[in-house]
Amino acid sequence: MVYLERILKACAQVGIEGSFVDVEGDTPEIQEAELTAAIDRLNDDPRVAGIIVQMPLPPDVRLRAVVDAIDPLKDIDGIHPLNAGLLRLGYEGFIPATAHAALEMVHRSGIELRGADAVVIGRSPVVGMPLAFILAREDATVTLCHSKTRNLADKVRRADVVVVAAGKPGLVTGAMLKPGAVVIDVGINVVEGRIVGDVDFDSAEKVASAITPVPGGVGPLTNALLLSHLMRAAQRQDQAKEHFEA
Repeated sequence: MVYLERILKACAQVGIEGSFVDVEGDTPEIQEAELTAAIDRLNDDPRVAGIIVQMPLPPDVRLRAVVDAIDPLKDIDGIHPLNAGLLRLGYEGFIPATAHAALEMVHRSGIELRGADAVVIGRSPVVGMPLAFILAREDATVTLCHSKTRNLADKVRRADVVVVAAGKPGLVTGAMLKPGAVVIDVGINVVEGRIVGDVDFDSAEKVASAITPVPGGVGPLTNALLLSHLMRAAQRQDQAKEHFEA
């Protein structure tokens, strides 16, 4: 909810009308049916230019049923299979905003990805997996790690760029890093009432050449890029409408 509230606040600040659609149901089947029905209504509403779905979904609601329901032209967080496929093929489409934010932070910091060894920890369809493809497209050599990876510290220690998106606080420490490594922490965890990332910041900042804090790192840029995706979606839908009417 905090993420959605910040997005709605950002929309209001720039004059974009945003709204939160809450879906209820007594059983997973009803929840799924109500959610896909709500998405269908948003797909058909010409006033709506973009749709995002708050993750994670309830455990018994099928992710595939939900993402398939979103109009790819309104899929501003890049989770529909069509947009995911376009990313894999290197074509233009919508990519997940958090993955996009991580890439933009690297670009705007002047960090060279061509030929760099990159480790991505976490293989979620909205962060880890798309980031691995994005970094490979940028000519980095990418190792994708996850909960079943053996000798994680050894793999991290060889990396020039480390992106952590596993949802496990303290997973990466300064002792695991190559001196001068770039660290992008995408993790969001609540520990003793505080929001922390997946990286032990205090130890990692002593070793890394650049590191993102949590909170205040990837998150604000993610929200800003999501709004840029929304503007692009609106333009594409206008173009599609003009083409259809012609």
